Amino acid sequence: MIQRIQSVYLLGTVIISGICIFFFDLWKSSKNSVFAFDLLSSESFQLKAIPFLFLISAILAFVAIFMFHNRKLQFVLGRLTILVNLILLGLLIYVSLTLPGETAVSEKGIGMFIPIFAVLLTVLANKAIKKDEDLVKSADRLR
Repeated sequence: MIQRIQSVYLLGTVIISGICIFFFDLWKSSKNSVFAFDLLSSESFQLKAIPFLFLISAILAFVAIFMFHNRKLQFVLGRLTILVNLILLGLLIYVSLTLPGETAVSEKGIGMFIPIFAVLLTVLANKAIKKDEDLVKSADRLR
């Protein structure tokens, strides 16, 4: 069912990974703030991959919401979302540590923490999916 708690957690992941990237900056340079979709115009493949990984994470979580009939697939999609967010987190850490001209980059933005929140919410969703699956298995055993 869509009104289950795992759907709320997955919807939180969709909101964080798909919508918050437009409002929270990844880092601030001396001139302006850098958002995820500003990186599409860069020449580096690593920087271009960041917005795509955010979108893949949001799409996987959104698809997982509607896979409530197939809890095993929903669980696998949750794990894929976690994997994508961990790759994204590693890429963001690598990029933030290797940015040229560190004096021009004054501070890291809150957008660097978005993958952490997305992983947290997806782990909670997977825990609730596992709980539902165990409940259904125990009910089938009693029949």
